[in-house]
Amino acid sequence: MSQESLLLAADTRVICPHCKQEFSLEQGFARQALATVIAASSQSLGTLREQERLAAERSAEFKAAEQAQAAAVRAAELLAAERQSFERRLADQAAQLQGLRAEQVALREERLKLKDEKDGLALEVQKRLEARLAEREGMVRAAEQQRTALEKAELQKTIDAMAAKLVEAQAKAAQGSQQLQGEVLELAIEDGLRRAFPLDGIEEVKKGVRGGDVIQRIVTRSGQAAGIILWETKRAREWSPSWIAKLKDDMRGCAAEVGVLVTMPTAVPRDWLPGQLFGLHEEVWVSTWSPALQLAEALRAGLLEAHKQRLMSAGKGEKMEAVYDYLTSPQFAQKLKAVYGTFQKMRAELEQERSVTQQRWARREKQLQAGAAALLGVGGDIQGLAQLALPQLELEDPGVPPDGDA
Repeated sequence: MSQESLLLAADTRVICPHCKQEFSLEQGFARQALATVIAASSQSLGTLREQERLAAERSAEFKAAEQAQAAAVRAAELLAAERQSFERRLADQAAQLQGLRAEQVALREERLKLKDEKDGLALEVQKRLEARLAEREGMVRAAEQQRTALEKAELQKTIDAMAAKLVEAQAKAAQGSQQLQGEVLELAIEDGLRRAFPLDGIEEVKKGVRGGDVIQRIVTRSGQAAGIILWETKRAREWSPSWIAKLKDDMRGCAAEVGVLVTMPTAVPRDWLPGQLFGLHEEVWVSTWSPALQLAEALRAGLLEAHKQRLMSAGKGEKMEAVYDYLTSPQFAQKLKAVYGTFQKMRAELEQERSVTQQRWARREKQLQAGAAALLGVGGDIQGLAQLALPQLELEDPGVPPDGDA
């Protein structure tokens, strides 16, 4: 029961039943009575609410106790059912495990039995296979020996033919190489003279025509002919005295005042000093490749000076005498000595380079020897495996030295 339903508002107006006069409750004696009624109503209301709360708590506790008891009974029933089910499953699994163990023992015994039978069968098959392989191997070895003998004969015949062709090719290559090297040296001399002396006439002597290799016609700045230098190139390993006689014949054929023979450093006159690069030999100048152009400049200057002397003293002697006088003069000798000193320095540098090159060659020779030894080892291994003698591959010509020198 709420306070609003028990109390009247203070501004409620009422009518007196006796005098019929209208007035509010808060006027007069009604105020005190109203306060007393409000206080009594509030206390009653609080007591009523407390009684309702206690009754509700007792009802809740009773219901909770009933529910807990029902839950305990239900849990006990479920636990008993679950235990029975678990015991049944455990018994089933134990029975299955026992059956599996029995099957495993039986399978193990069967496997051992099959293994013994398999081992026996494998041994029998291996014996038969070895017998067949031995028979087959004998047949194959016999056929292989016959085939190898035929191939060996064919290979030896091929090797003999290749060796003959190789010797022939080496001879042709050596001949062609020497000829090609000589042409290269001739072209180098010709090109060098053209670049160094653009005023002179540089003429190439055609192949098959006597007269040296290159003819240098000395021309002055005024366009007058001052003389002829005949150049002959020889790219060989050793000196030949017949070169001088041939060059002199060629000089007479083309009316050359000076002849120059350009050779390799190893093909110089035997009476030269070690390291000498050029010099006058039997009235012909002999020079190696490196100082050839410098010698040409000195000889050209000598011919120009002789031509100048001839013009200044016309009729005082023969042309050859004027040239000979200058070429044998101390001034010309001093110029050649200066050129020779320069080439001595070049010779020293060349010796240093030769030492480095020889060391490099020695290392490569050792590497080649090691490679040849390894190759021979491979051949020996193959012979041992094949149990047959392999043909010896003799491709080198016994008459050719190992270094390839002619």
